[in-house]
Amino acid sequence: MSIESPADLDGLRNASAVASRTLDLLARAVEPGITTGELDRLAAVFFEQCGAHSAPARVYGFPGTVLISVNEEIVHGVPGRRAIIEGDLVSLDVTVELDGYIADAARSLVVGSGSAEANRLVECAAAAFESALGVARAGTRVSEIGRAVSKEVRASGFRVVRGLAGHGVGRTIHEPPSVPNEWDPFQTDVLTEGLVITIEPMICAGSGVPVEAKDGWTIRTRDRSWAAHYEDTIVITRGRPIILTRTAA
Repeated sequence: MSIESPADLDGLRNASAVASRTLDLLARAVEPGITTGELDRLAAVFFEQCGAHSAPARVYGFPGTVLISVNEEIVHGVPGRRAIIEGDLVSLDVTVELDGYIADAARSLVVGSGSAEANRLVECAAAAFESALGVARAGTRVSEIGRAVSKEVRASGFRVVRGLAGHGVGRTIHEPPSVPNEWDPFQTDVLTEGLVITIEPMICAGSGVPVEAKDGWTIRTRDRSWAAHYEDTIVITRGRPIILTRTAA
């Protein structure tokens, strides 16, 4: 969507606040022994307190409140009985619907100290997002975001996961335009002032080829290399984008 009124911006800010607060809540709760299902129930209770809803459940029938992916799982992980252990790389993806507005954000974290590679993956995903912010300006081609993301990821020795991308958002989860994580010569859309999109680097330590798991939801790496994910909902301006889903310092 594009921001057409102050009410639109207020509505998105409210949904985004729930998304960012949910991410903070879950990040604090992640520890060895807790299950992904228990984390999901924490999110469900918080959503209810806020009068919010799980957008993936409402729009696509996702069997959970939030998406939780572990290690080789890239995105769309289904919460359940899996217990988190020391050293796991956990990706938390929260998409909130509140009063007709939708905000989407994700963070990856390493449980405990973890391996050096796992920590570098998490750092790289965040750095790739920051690099993309530098080119996300009105008048710029959408694909420049992908160029910035992939450049940062390659420089760190990792790979962008093929075929997975950011997207427009606001009134439903996936709106135009697609926001690739690599340069795409066929993506000729231009960023416009007020456009609401997600930038979401999804990266891995291996080949970058994704496959769908047997549950029909989870996307993991084919070679089972570990993956990391970072995402925020932003509003395009003529200068630095407005980052809606980032917790204020």
